Parts: sequence; C-alpha cells; structure tokens
Amino acid sequence: MRASTTENRAGSPGTRPGVFGRLASWSQRHRWGALLLWVVVVAGITAGAQAAGSAYHNDFSLPGTDSQAASDLMERHGSVQGGAAVQIVVHDAGGLRGDRAVIEPMLDEIRGLPSVAEVGGPFDPRGGGLSRDGTIGYATVTLDGSAEDVPKEHVTAIMDTARDAAGDELRVEFGGEAVRGAEEGGGGAAEGAGMLAALVILVFLFGSLVAAALPLATALFAVGGAIGLIALASHAFTVADFTPPIMMLIGLGVGVDYALLIFYRFRHELIRGADTATATRTALDAAGRTVFFAGCTVIIALLGLIVLGLGALQGVALAVALTVLMTMAAALTLLPALLAVFGKRIHRNVRKRAHKVRDERWRRLAAAVQRRPWPALLVPVALLLGLSAPALDMRLGFADAGTAPPSSTSRQAYDLLAEGFGPGFNGPLIVVTEGAPANLSETLRDAPGIASASPAFPSADGAAHTVIAHPETAPQDEETAELVHALRADVLPSLSDRTGAEYLVGGPTAAAQDFADSVADRMPLFVAVVVGLSALLLMVVFRSLLIPLKAAVLNLLSIAAALGAIALVFQDGRFGAQPGPIESFVPVMIFAIVFGLSMDYEVFLVSRMHEEWERARDAGHAVREGLAATGKVITAAAAIMIVVFGAFVLSPDRMLQQFGLGLAVAVLLDAVVIRCLIVPAIMRLLGDRAWWLPTPLARALPRVALERPDA
Repeated sequence: MRASTTENRAGSPGTRPGVFGRLASWSQRHRWGALLLWVVVVAGITAGAQAAGSAYHNDFSLPGTDSQAASDLMERHGSVQGGAAVQIVVHDAGGLRGDRAVIEPMLDEIRGLPSVAEVGGPFDPRGGGLSRDGTIGYATVTLDGSAEDVPKEHVTAIMDTARDAAGDELRVEFGGEAVRGAEEGGGGAAEGAGMLAALVILVFLFGSLVAAALPLATALFAVGGAIGLIALASHAFTVADFTPPIMMLIGLGVGVDYALLIFYRFRHELIRGADTATATRTALDAAGRTVFFAGCTVIIALLGLIVLGLGALQGVALAVALTVLMTMAAALTLLPALLAVFGKRIHRNVRKRAHKVRDERWRRLAAAVQRRPWPALLVPVALLLGLSAPALDMRLGFADAGTAPPSSTSRQAYDLLAEGFGPGFNGPLIVVTEGAPANLSETLRDAPGIASASPAFPSADGAAHTVIAHPETAPQDEETAELVHALRADVLPSLSDRTGAEYLVGGPTAAAQDFADSVADRMPLFVAVVVGLSALLLMVVFRSLLIPLKAAVLNLLSIAAALGAIALVFQDGRFGAQPGPIESFVPVMIFAIVFGLSMDYEVFLVSRMHEEWERARDAGHAVREGLAATGKVITAAAAIMIVVFGAFVLSPDRMLQQFGLGLAVAVLLDAVVIRCLIVPAIMRLLGDRAWWLPTPLARALPRVALERPDA
C-alpha cells in the first residue's frame, strides 16, 4: 500500500508537478498577464465578429437523394417552383370576392419588391386559389432563391406590404419556410435564466458569491470567445443559423461543469491544509487531467458526426467542439489565474465553512448500495428501460408551421389553409421530370393518398415540367411519409416503365423525409465509431476491460432514456407540448453531446475509485471513498447543467426545447441514478475483476494516468 499524506501530493515541495500543474504555476505567477490576455483575446474576437458580421447559412442539401436531385433539376432548367415561396393567406368571413379591389393592387406592389420572382393571386388558379366557400384564399409569392439565401429583410418587406391591405373584415397571415425563418427567434431569456439559476446553486454550494462567480465567469469568457470565432468562421464555412444558441447551451453547461470540478478539488485541498498556490497546482494536476480527458471525449463524440456525411450537422458539430475546446482552455488557464487573484478571500471562507463539509452521507450511500447491490442495480435499470421505450417508435422530421406557437402568423396561415383546402395542402410534393409530362398529373391524382394534383408547369426553357401534388394527410403525419415512399417505389416507377421518363419527388416535405431517412441509415455507424473510440480511451486510462464496457452500456442507456423522454413529450404531445416528429438533428446531436458529458462523470468518479484502488487494493473501500470524494461535486455539477439545459425549454424554438429537455433528463439520470446507484452496484459486483486487463492488451496499450500516483 502506498503512503498518502497531505505533504506528499502533486504540487507539494519536492514533488515535480505534471503538465497541468506547471500550467497552473505559470498562470499563478503571471495572473494579471493571463487575465489581460483572455480579456484582450475575447474582446478582439468579439469586436472583429461585430465588425464583420455573421454569414450563417443553412445547407440542408443531401446529394444522392431524390429530393436533392429534383431541386437540382428545377434549378438547372429555371423552374420557378424551385425557389422558396411566401404564401399570403387571406380570410374574410363574408367572402373574398368583395376584397378583390384591395388584394390585387397589394399583389401588384409586391411584384416590384426585391427577391420576388413571380406572384400568383387567389383569383389566379396558377399561383393561388380560393376555398370552396370563397372565404379563404392564398397568393403565392415565389422568391428568386432558397429560403436560406433570400435576405430576411426582403421577406419582411413582403409581409409589411401585405399587412397594409388588412382591414376590419380582411385578415392577412403568412406561411412558408422563408416566413418562419424571418419570425423565429433564438433562445429568448433561456440563457439568462440558466446563468442565474447556476449562480444560485453555486452560492449555496460554496457559501460565497466570489467563489460562486469564478466558475460562471470562466464559462462566460469561453462561450463569448467561441461564439465570436464561429461568427467569423461562418464567412468561410457553412454554419447553420441555429448554431449560436446551441453553442451557448452547451458552452454554459460544460464550462461551469469543468470549472467546478477543478474548483471543488482546489477547495478540497485547502480544507486538507494546503496553501492557495499548492492547492491550485494540485487541483490542476488531478482534476485538470480529468477535465482534459473528458473534454477530449466530448470533442471526439462531436467530430464523430462527420461520419454521417450530413453537411448541415458538420458545421454545428465543429462549432460545438470548438466551444468545448475553449471551455477546456479557460478552465486550465483562466481559472488558475482567477484563483490566484481571489485565492485569499476564498481561503478565508473555506476555513470558516470547513466544519460543514461532510462526506459521510455519500459514504453511507455507497455502503448501503454495497450491502444490496442487486436491487440497487436492477430497479434503476428497469426504470431506465421503461423510460427508453418511447424512443423505439421515434419519428424523425422537421418542425413546420403546424408545431409553431398558435399566436404566430405562420401557424395562423397553416390552420387557415388546412381549414380551407385540406390538411395535406401545407405539405405539397413537387414531382419533376425532364421532357414531356406524359400523364403525370393524371397518374398522381389517381394515386392513393393524393388529394389533388396541379397541371404540369413547364420550366423557363421548356425542357422540364413540374407537378404539385397535395397529400390527403398533414405534412408531419406518418401516412405522408409512407406516401412519399410509395410514390417512389410503386407509382412513379410504373409510369416510368410506360413512358421511359424519370420522375423525381421533391419539395420540403420529401426533403425532410430524406434527411430523416439518411440520419436513421447512418446512425449505427456513428454510434459504433463514437462508442468504440471512447471505450478505447477509457481502456487506456483505467487499464481495465470491463469498466469501458460498463461505461459504454450505461451511457447508451441514459441516452436512450433521454430520447424516450423527448418522444413522450414532443412526439406524443404530453405536458401541453404540440405533438409532431422529433427534429432530425436532435437524436444525433444529443447522442454526441450526452455521450461525451457522461464520460465527465464516469471519469471523475472512476478515477477517484481507481486512485483509492491503487493505494489500498481494496475494491469495496475504493467504491466507498470514490463516491464520498465525488458525490457532492457530481451532484452540484449535474444540478447546474440541469438548470442551464432545462432553461432552454423556455425557448420559443421547438428544436431548442427538445435539446434542453433531452440534455437535462440525460444529465439528471446519469448523475443521480447511474453514478450514485448503478455504478457503485456494478463495481461492488465486479470486485477486483473491475480492474482486470488481459496481459496481451496490457502490453499493447500505452500507459496514460489521469491521477498522479502521489496526487
């Protein structure tokens, strides 16, 4: 057994600190220089980003899919149906024909606005229409580019011009992807609510506003720098416009989490009698290694999204990976400088509260789990499996106006069109062919599930034709997805056999289905890559075969439970949520982020167990002391991440709501159920076998230690 004393620790006199301890020493000696460097760098990045502006751009292209081929064909031949459109929906309970003298001049004015390619009114069957009772109509304003390319101010100008025509009887609403993009907001007050809640938790944890503010300040510096960098990078790379709120969501949670893990170890060393400088070096040498490894695991998980080959996700993944990298850098360099500046005040506060630090309840919890490991293992696993069940029936898609807030104009337009023209009118399918249409409209009208089909519209050069078909069901209904597959697999191939022409099904509804299918098809490869690399890293660090397998299975279980909670709320419409499919981005992003974050707690808990195992070679003692040393900080860190992530449920954006709920549930289950019950139970059942590694693997794998032997 190795001796373990306060004097014989990393950072103590006579002991050479590791890389992170030396980094802490540098930050302490040059505290003001380090702080000034961070201030200058973040201020410079922010100023540069404000001066250059951002060039966020959504790229949902999917080469190799029918919808992308249809879009490319329409663009190549100059089909106006290939551009985005704004639908101006008008309603008059007394009938719209009496409003013709108001509506048509308004449309004439819109024809002269920027980005407008074509305008068809409700009294023109080629570009609009009237309901059977004549009370609901729509005009189609076709834009000269995609919804992502047309400036939002041009869309706003169209909307303002149309609103001027509204009166006491005439109601005007707007639909289309371009309108939704123009009216959508970011996270709203979610960021502020999350930060305030995190500060409150930290104050209760440490009993000092100064001590509580340091982890939060570290996270804010990191997030501010990362958002500025991504805004600048958006000029050179494709970065989606919904990336900044996600970066803020992840950056705040992870940034506070990493800083808290180091700060808690620093506080622990102060209580054990170390001076401020020594406590900082020891904290960085021990917890800093854990943070570095955990951050690298998150980054690997995010970069694993690249194997999906989905362009829209790659930019988001790289941006969030950069955010995690910035939070690691801030925790390892900025936090030690802040500790050097405020260390004496924190030290005094810690001395006053030292008698309140109790690890006994966590030690007692570990002992209770060790006495009855099977119930502590089987009951939580059964609960997690039950919560995971709804994820088996998860339907992927994209939110449309049908899931928008009822007060929004796009939702009002959606409901009016569904009332006047049927539920499928909001999700048209665009069928494209080169050459003559050859009974295409008639074939579509006769197809099961199709409510109506337009005549064939020729492209600008006359070489291609487009038919717009409206399903009988709403865009997000499962029957609509089945219709898209049936048209491609049965209806159109039969027509193609008779005519020799090729027919492509495109449009937003078909494109959303193609994206969901692509995510589902490539998800197994993504999971295999991320799980395999993470398990290999854990195997190298802990010199164990079973611990990485345990970590992988439990992480997958917490992710499945989180996805089940999302499906229960947002797909089934529980707790007042609007029912609909789950955003196609959400499962893969949550998997990457949660798998990486779960490794934070796994590494932090198991590394302390491993430290005790190396000292005492007593598996039961290692479990008890590991949980006693980390239970409080894991719970506090999880509480902070839960309130930060949970605050995004308040966001007006449905995708951010799903992200916030999924991440909050995953962290709650991981920190409370898995780390406090399941992991100690499994470690008790494994005993000494937990640290077993076959000799051939032990010889082949390099030796990488998270904790220093004398830490």
